[in-house]
Amino acid sequence: MKLNPIIPIWVMSLICVLFLLLGRKGKFNYIRQVIIVILLFAINLRPMVEDDNVPTVQQNVDVLFVIDDTISMLAEDYDGSGRRIDAVKEDCKYIADNLPTASFSVVTFGNITDKAIPYTTDINLFTQVVNSLSGQTKIYAKGTSFNETLEFVKKDLDNDRDNYQIVFFISDGEITNSETLKSYPDLNKYIDNGAVLGYGTTAGGPMKAVSYSGDDNEPEYLYTYDASYNKVKAISKIDENNLKSIANDMGVNYVHMTKQAYLNDTLEAIKKDIEDLEYGKEGKKGYRDIYYYFAIPLCVLLVFDFVYYRRKVKLR
Repeated sequence: MKLNPIIPIWVMSLICVLFLLLGRKGKFNYIRQVIIVILLFAINLRPMVEDDNVPTVQQNVDVLFVIDDTISMLAEDYDGSGRRIDAVKEDCKYIADNLPTASFSVVTFGNITDKAIPYTTDINLFTQVVNSLSGQTKIYAKGTSFNETLEFVKKDLDNDRDNYQIVFFISDGEITNSETLKSYPDLNKYIDNGAVLGYGTTAGGPMKAVSYSGDDNEPEYLYTYDASYNKVKAISKIDENNLKSIANDMGVNYVHMTKQAYLNDTLEAIKKDIEDLEYGKEGKKGYRDIYYYFAIPLCVLLVFDFVYYRRKVKLR
């Protein structure tokens, strides 16, 4: 057995002495008062006994969003002609709303991989960062490197290994810098749950982008030249092979996002996983509270006191 006092024992001792000094009239009443004080003192001690099956408790749940913020995410092929990046914003906020007790962090990647915010429980800050996603400007876009991003994610997760880690990797899978995607088979040991979310279609969609940062220029469609050197709209297409490869390395499912409802199965599985961690189907050795053994007779005595004195006042 061990004791884990709620308030310092010496403070509770003074309180109990004061209660005893306020003696009630009548022997039976005073004995009842003494018993109540003893029970209060015992509850404050918070006695705990050793137990081989104490439920495990896991409260530190971290959710890392790794978001592609390149020009290709501006492609207009989500649910018709909607922009991929707009769907990503809404889906990220939907995920956060479904995991309200978690901490959230955002990593974005384009020319470089950058941590937009460290882990935070401030949902307003998280929402502001997600809403700020806007793709890259034409003048700065140099291509996407998944290898740099996955190395960054691996290092970031390794520094946070004590927590339960959920990762959502969000992209269209398109590599535009002629780099070959490497394999990261050991990445899954850092990830407890999550998914790779793919945006875009095989037919692809055109992209509107601004030439440079600022409020005084309108986005324009990107153009390229076909095999006959004709000027045509540039089209971005989803590359599911890359996304499935990343999902395999992460040890999570790949979900082709064409509607928000496709997140529900993944979120339900995550919430069940977190619930099992919080309440623990299989306990471990530790200490179990037994203060409620003293709380039950205390409640009985207090109820008796309430009824007794109320009846006494009525008789007067």
